[in-house]
Amino acid sequence: MSAWTIPNLLRAYRTGALSPRDVCMEIVEESRRLRKWNIWTQPPSMAMIEPHLEQLKREETDSKPLWGVPFAIKDNIDVADMLTTAACPTFAYTAAQHAGVVELLIANGAIPIGKTNLDQFATGLVGMRSPYGETHNAWRSDLISGGSSSGSAVAVAMGLVPFALGTDTAGSGRVPAALNGVVGYKPPIGAWSTAGVVPACKSLDCVSVFTRSLHDAQLIDHLLRNQPLSFAHIGPTEVLVPREPLDWFGPYASDFQRAWERSIDAVAAQGFVVREIELAPFHEATAMLYDGPWVAERWASLGDFVTCHADDIWPVTKEILRSGQNALASDAFRAIHRLEELRRWVRDVVTEHTVLLMPTVGGTYSRDAVREDPIAKNRDLGRYTHHCNLLDLAAIAVPAGQVKDGIPFGVTLFVPAERFEVLVFAASSMLSINMTDDCCYGRGDKVLVAVCGQHMRGLALNHQLLDLRAKYRETVNTVPHYRLYALATEPVRPGLVRHETDGVAIEIELWEMSLASLGALTASVRYPLAIGSIELADGRQVPGFTCVSGQIPGAHDISYCGGFRRWLELRGAESTKKNMEL
Repeated sequence: MSAWTIPNLLRAYRTGALSPRDVCMEIVEESRRLRKWNIWTQPPSMAMIEPHLEQLKREETDSKPLWGVPFAIKDNIDVADMLTTAACPTFAYTAAQHAGVVELLIANGAIPIGKTNLDQFATGLVGMRSPYGETHNAWRSDLISGGSSSGSAVAVAMGLVPFALGTDTAGSGRVPAALNGVVGYKPPIGAWSTAGVVPACKSLDCVSVFTRSLHDAQLIDHLLRNQPLSFAHIGPTEVLVPREPLDWFGPYASDFQRAWERSIDAVAAQGFVVREIELAPFHEATAMLYDGPWVAERWASLGDFVTCHADDIWPVTKEILRSGQNALASDAFRAIHRLEELRRWVRDVVTEHTVLLMPTVGGTYSRDAVREDPIAKNRDLGRYTHHCNLLDLAAIAVPAGQVKDGIPFGVTLFVPAERFEVLVFAASSMLSINMTDDCCYGRGDKVLVAVCGQHMRGLALNHQLLDLRAKYRETVNTVPHYRLYALATEPVRPGLVRHETDGVAIEIELWEMSLASLGALTASVRYPLAIGSIELADGRQVPGFTCVSGQIPGAHDISYCGGFRRWLELRGAESTKKNMEL
């Protein structure tokens, strides 16, 4: 699946290289292959898309800024004649009309492609609290995707759509952006319509957008505010960063810390003045969201439904929502008054020529770890996001490199609501990101390639991948339809052959490289090896090293080992045993 930005896709339409129907059919097919990722509550289907394709036939290609551009919609946002479930099937209703933001995007030529998975009722930052399944991370399926806009972020990161709508009340449009290596833009409260959006915390809710480039985020913002696109903004000269040590967590805690330190160094290298500020006021605002009266606002929106359908609510979600039942009005007013003081403090600190920079998240977790402690680990993820809407800030989360094992790292820029138009320009200039190019870290023209032999980590030919600047991503298994043979080569190399009837699952490694590097690798492959399509256990199909079928002279079957590395270990052990016997 090609990972398009909006300008590149429109260019392909204009040249006749692609049609909207081609793209939509590919999305439908790719979504089927990725079904185990649990991206969708209502997957793309040509039946749903067809009326929009028919409408495009009556319009000129350049007549609208999003002509033929497919987009995904978080399933707490209405699309006419589709179910809105908020990840709760009992709550589901058929929307009579489009949400305000969806209506505007369709009017500008975009094609709604499907409804995406979310933490139920947009309550969560993990992407796991849904009866439609746990959304897998786009980079490593054992890690959390982040939430609540999990499916929307992963759909963009996996290249299914150029952009997707989410919502953001406490970080739901930024946490999954960081964990999947895409851009997540959250406008100021009220800048985009929330008509037709299932409320989470109505006074704080925002619709957000995930994109692959800063340009696309800015384009969507201007279209949803009905403003002409302009890049002429005066950016900040000073960057504010936290003074006190930050909290890092999870298996990559130290790697995230180092990535944050590199980000600050990169900002300073661009000539910005970096100044430290205290975080205590931000932490105080953060505590108000779930330890203060705002959780009562969630109960006000959903309490009657939760009371009547308690068995249909995700247990953790129900626990959080019910915590708002007994809030006192006096507590609410005290919090409102204190919050106004904090907002004034922020505007005194984040002034006209400054921008606030924080890590989007302080780490990540495996899905297994979150299941063991769902509330505390969810709270960890919101440490640097929860304050945003309470303090009336606009924010953009952007990729800022990667950490160990290729896991994305991201940062977020914040400004007061009235200065939101500087965010994209600031992100571009501070982090040296070209606004019009794909800034989804490591994606762009990259492809995953499967290796099953001497090219694996630490083995004899691994240097060839490293020379091509390939990066290891993960170790996975094929579907159980392959046999593995040891070939009579020096060094010994395996041959992976497809066997539908008596195959087994074979362990392989996935490496990411540019398309140009894949071409160079392919040119070096010699008979009986070849580069072909390999089917993975999770349903993906990726290019990788295969072997011609039929009898292979001098080869012997090593499929019983389940992988080449295991066979090498067993062969080494046998050799050692023989030497000892001698």
